[in-house]
Amino acid sequence: MNVVPNGHTPVAGTSEAGREPGGAARIAAEPLLSVRGLTKHFPVRQGLRGKAAVRAVDGLDFDVRPGETLGLVGESGCGKTTTGRMLVRLLEPTAGSITFAGRDITHARRGALRPLRQDLQIIFQDPYASLNPRHTVGRIVAMPLQVNNITPPGGVKKRVQELLELVGLNPEHYNRYPHEFSGGQRQRIGIARALALKPKLIVADEPVSALDVSIQAQVINLLRDLQRDLDLAFVFIAHDLAVVRHFCHRVAVMYLGTIVEIGDRDTIYTRPQHPYTRALLSAIPDVTTLGPAGRIRLTGDVPTPLAPPSGCRFRTRCWKATDRCATETPALTTRDGGTQLTACHYPESGPVDATEPATVGGGTGTAGPAAVGGGTVAPAAVGGGDAPKLKEVAE
Repeated sequence: MNVVPNGHTPVAGTSEAGREPGGAARIAAEPLLSVRGLTKHFPVRQGLRGKAAVRAVDGLDFDVRPGETLGLVGESGCGKTTTGRMLVRLLEPTAGSITFAGRDITHARRGALRPLRQDLQIIFQDPYASLNPRHTVGRIVAMPLQVNNITPPGGVKKRVQELLELVGLNPEHYNRYPHEFSGGQRQRIGIARALALKPKLIVADEPVSALDVSIQAQVINLLRDLQRDLDLAFVFIAHDLAVVRHFCHRVAVMYLGTIVEIGDRDTIYTRPQHPYTRALLSAIPDVTTLGPAGRIRLTGDVPTPLAPPSGCRFRTRCWKATDRCATETPALTTRDGGTQLTACHYPESGPVDATEPATVGGGTGTAGPAAVGGGTVAPAAVGGGDAPKLKEVAE
């Protein structure tokens, strides 16, 4: 199901996603989106003559199949948003290739991008910043139709009102402005705009991180319903691992511009192999336990993307690092009989539990994965209150 850098597809065990209605068909389907060696470097100046580059994304390989959700997770600055913007061609890749629906769109020109926008859309993180405050909701949602000279049956206004109703908004609010809506309602407006052209794949760039916990659950459930009804594929960018577990079929873990582990949701969350993935998962709050018993605390700071470490980029904070990790870059491939792909010379085995080391890594400081997945407790895990529960991926 996952694709290794050389393009071969390893045999994977049956996943939870594969047991969903239509799950087997999705797994067997040809990829809707294929990414190979995707790279983005931002040039910067150092001193009067020196030049360097911020290596924001370095050599990503992954596929997304029709109707599937791939989650991209990792700490802030690991390259998630840059990756999402390259997928929808808001940023030009430095190297690598992006193939969408069998067509290479890596360096597509402006004229070729317009029809592409009908199949590939994005939902931005900040629902208010992504909406023009001078335009009415009707005009905002209708903009993709007008730009592409599309007149739906019954007219543009009718289509916009249908979209507003589809995302749970009152169609009669067609003439209201963004400031008259709450944060959750504004995000629904952004979702309606993304759906206007009936896309096949949507890149959701942290669509719920700016919302209250109860509203997060409502928006995630809406996206799940839309995916089921419209057969949408998602690339879901997030830092809240609890939300990702409820929404995504597969998960790719990023660190310093690279993917360190990718696999089925259940495999990643129950038997992670990469030390960084285990550290992230150990930081998820668990209301059933008290204290930091199973928490893996990484020491040291994330290295600068201006000069990332040689070999494995996680080696400066890893408790298993050896000289080999500094001289040989680990390939993203299956290891020790696992079904996921892992970029580690010494992969872990077994579930994350209290037997993990309490403090690991080297260097100074306390920067670690505490903020990843630790910012908010997933609504499904919160007992009591009025927060709606997140729907499971397998329904």
